[in-house]
Amino acid sequence: MSKDQRTSAQLKFSTEIVRRLGEELNPTLDKGVLELVKNAYDADATECRIELRGTDRPGGKIIVHDNGDGMTADQIANGWLVLGRSSKMPNRKTRLGRIPAGSKGLGRLAALRMGRTALLSTSSRDDRNLRHKILIDWDEFDKAKIVEDVALEIKTRVRDKLLSPGTRVVIDDLHAGFGRVPVKRLAREILLLADPFEDNPKGFQPELLVPEYEDLESLVRNRYFDDAEYHLIAEVRTGGQGVAQVFDWKGKQLYRAEHKDIASRGRNRTYDCPPAKFELWVFILNQQTFSLRQSSVGEVRRWLREFGGVHFYYNGLRVSPYGGPEDDWLGMNLQRVRSPEERPGTNTSIGRIDILDQQSQLVEKTDRSGFIEDGPFRELRTFARDAMDWMATRRLREAEQRRSRTRVQAPQRSGKAKERIQSTIAATPKKTRKNLERAFESYESFRDREVDVLKKEVQLYRTLSTAGITAATFAHESNANPVKIIAQSLGAIRRRAKQHFGELYSSRFERPIKGITRAVESLSVLSRATLDLLDHEKRRPARIDLHEVLNDVLLTYAPFFTGRDVVVIKSFASGTPFLRGQRASVESIITNLLTNSLAAFEAAATRDRVVEISTQIANEQWSLSVSDSGPGIVGIHRSEIWLPGRTTRKRGTGLGLTIVRDAVHDLGGSVRALENGPRGGAVITVHLPIIGT
Repeated sequence: MSKDQRTSAQLKFSTEIVRRLGEELNPTLDKGVLELVKNAYDADATECRIELRGTDRPGGKIIVHDNGDGMTADQIANGWLVLGRSSKMPNRKTRLGRIPAGSKGLGRLAALRMGRTALLSTSSRDDRNLRHKILIDWDEFDKAKIVEDVALEIKTRVRDKLLSPGTRVVIDDLHAGFGRVPVKRLAREILLLADPFEDNPKGFQPELLVPEYEDLESLVRNRYFDDAEYHLIAEVRTGGQGVAQVFDWKGKQLYRAEHKDIASRGRNRTYDCPPAKFELWVFILNQQTFSLRQSSVGEVRRWLREFGGVHFYYNGLRVSPYGGPEDDWLGMNLQRVRSPEERPGTNTSIGRIDILDQQSQLVEKTDRSGFIEDGPFRELRTFARDAMDWMATRRLREAEQRRSRTRVQAPQRSGKAKERIQSTIAATPKKTRKNLERAFESYESFRDREVDVLKKEVQLYRTLSTAGITAATFAHESNANPVKIIAQSLGAIRRRAKQHFGELYSSRFERPIKGITRAVESLSVLSRATLDLLDHEKRRPARIDLHEVLNDVLLTYAPFFTGRDVVVIKSFASGTPFLRGQRASVESIITNLLTNSLAAFEAAATRDRVVEISTQIANEQWSLSVSDSGPGIVGIHRSEIWLPGRTTRKRGTGLGLTIVRDAVHDLGGSVRALENGPRGGAVITVHLPIIGT
């Protein structure tokens, strides 16, 4: 008779898993350090200092020191070293009433793996004469086969005097160095982590000891909220009912809405998400608006460039990447592209959403890069979008009422003016009356022709605007998702190909991968340039630095030129020429001239591609000359290139040079063309009056 045999066994983990988790969960400096700072927050620290020593190159050191409650030896062994189990319990708060961030330890693991060793030193609030230390040497794990083979030792030393509670983590011998950009990104994340826009003396105050942090800290403390033209305050209350109100810059309430006013069309139910408060400050960034403010437009622009967007604060801490420089999680910019009037964008507004979620309805992703986009998160996003849509609708309705009044009043005023002129003519002597009547009839005839021309031009630009809005929509969608995904996937392919193929990578894969990279950069340039041109703030009259605008456009197009092997030669006049006008007009002139040169190269398959941009200043006039090595103006008379719709390109619109001509004339200047210049291609020269240098 056979008997079953049983052998005891247990699940074991390869040390390779520890390495992979460390590398893939938090591969960047800011994500890794933030995990340790969040641990300090959970420990009820009010202060947390982060030091970076020699981190500009491999081998550096990161030190995170807090004044929190610290840990006992048991808490280290059965808590800090335990991975994959959340310390967060429903309705459990810390000594200071905080809801723990509740990481499962995976983010902390990734942070500690950034260096060759990690040293923890801590003293508990409950046992202040003991200091506990533990050293993790990752080389030992890399040598072992399974995690259980590596023994860790907690060393405890008894001190005669009471120690200050707190924890110090030192990550030493970093695997990689970090330049200024990731350090500045970390400084920004540290500053925004605990909502610096609220005054809370008992709050959490992390500090990064680097110059980049001091620079940003002074900027964020300025708080330009009082300069905002509109302040939206919207709330989802317990039970899912939404309310909202909007105030002007003086604090006067402009609009107020109940749930039925802001909820999406056709939506009869409440918002199924945790209670939340959404605030948005919207700025009108022009000199006229800021003439009554204490701050300058430039100061606020820089502030918004660093901290603009809608930030997400969950149980007291900010959650990345929401509100980051390139994270428009509420789709504000896309909505603005589709309907530019009266809508804020990420570069003209700053906001925050505050959530106190004791029931853990929202669930953070394992790598802590935002929330899992399930029902509650989608409901919360819908609420924020509904609130912004309601505000935009109210503002748009008022703007439309102003336009309607103007349309009604304009003919009435014109009619009254005509009656006054006719009555004045009728009162003149008969000898001069006939001449005045004929002159007035001639004036009316020319005015009617001018109105007809303007109507046709309005229709032309409406058609162009429709094409522009369509292009901008595609640009926003492609730049937000497909282009970003292609770039990220390409980076992963490059890294893996180098790892797996070694020297073969250079001969077989490097060239096509670089080609794809250049193509992706070109698509990104087109997307950014298209969206940038639609910024309605650029359509407001202002004092414009012409050379600054020219350099900005060339910088935007730089990857595009590189991808098409175009050499750009710049020759600018000395001085700083200024004019009074719209930045959008100047940008459209420069952009269309550059686009024409690129199109000429493609059409003629030009090999040695050169674009020369030069400027001159003389007699209170600024001259811009754009010449290229293309085929020049062929197949069309020079006088006809300015006419709308006239083009020799198969898929050309024929509107580029028309826009250049109209924009130049609107700015009080002139433009001329030469079929073939010194470099063989066309030369377009623009002359604009300036107000100073």
